[in-house]
Amino acid sequence: MSPQITILGAGAMGSAFATPATRAGLAVSLWGTHLDTGIVAQLRDGRPHPRTGEALPAGVRVFDHADLGQALADSSLVACAIASDGVRDVMASAATALAAAAAATGATPGHPRAVLIMSKGFAVSPSGRVELLTDTVARTLADHGVESPVVAVGGPCKANEVAAGTPTAAVFAATDPALAGQLAAEIASDDYGIEAGGDPAGVEVAAALKNVFAIALGICDGLAARLGRPRHDLRAAVFAEAVAEIATVVEMCGGRAGTAHGLAGVGDLEVTGLSGRNRAYGELIGSGLAPTAAFDRMAADGLTVEGHAAAPLAVRLIGERGTAGAKSRVPLLDLLAHGLELDTFGGDVEWALARATLPRHRA
Repeated sequence: MSPQITILGAGAMGSAFATPATRAGLAVSLWGTHLDTGIVAQLRDGRPHPRTGEALPAGVRVFDHADLGQALADSSLVACAIASDGVRDVMASAATALAAAAAATGATPGHPRAVLIMSKGFAVSPSGRVELLTDTVARTLADHGVESPVVAVGGPCKANEVAAGTPTAAVFAATDPALAGQLAAEIASDDYGIEAGGDPAGVEVAAALKNVFAIALGICDGLAARLGRPRHDLRAAVFAEAVAEIATVVEMCGGRAGTAHGLAGVGDLEVTGLSGRNRAYGELIGSGLAPTAAFDRMAADGLTVEGHAAAPLAVRLIGERGTAGAKSRVPLLDLLAHGLELDTFGGDVEWALARATLPRHRA
């Protein structure tokens, strides 16, 4: 019998990951939250996913939100692909379901070999501190009696391409690099390559911040469209500053700066800045909309913009880490966080970006 993986979240990335998982020989169960009810119905009918345009591989079992326990039954791996603000609640429900299934059979609660975190963003702990999602998930599972290692998944993975099986490079990182390597060996294929490593904090920070900085790259695109002249120079400066600031925050969170210069950082920022919801949100701002109006337009189209919430949380995170002069080392992140919260970039977003990114020489 093939080992089983349960993917939590039937959104674009959750459903997309069913493709490489199936090709790796895993038996795949895909569970949708209450927000995925319409998507679950389409997938069960064999229709393409509304966001990736791809149908699920043959053999994938699809479960709706009421059948979480059934979806998790006998799974040796769990992948979490929920929007960041729902991760804690969903993982608590998953742990409760594992315990309930064990109680019904008189067995001990199941402990999946690993929980893969594909969600991107930050969380707020019960004490009010900002933390990484891997920390949130590990504590939530432990609080419910489930002891499973948590693995951060990042890299330049666009859901529609993963779903279609086109060449993709992913990163799996765990505090136990050997575990990351084992999972990579089991899941990787010719078209879904996996770089295994031991810097989950770095991968997580890069995954969250690339969404934030993709907003700034999108603003440059919106400026170009609105003003009728390219902003390639500004965009390149924004990109370079973004990579430098990702490395800075990674180090502040105990990760390795080099992670920002690999697939999890530069690679993911590149692909997210070319297309995706966060870039599109930034483009609306660059076109002249206030951040709130742009956010509302995205929401009206059913699109989640993870970078909108991640920006202020990232600034809080580095402040809570107690690093002296932290905000002065991340001027672009600080600009985006405050501009999005205040709903304005001071009237001229182009020059606000320029002040945050262009080199300055002072006497």
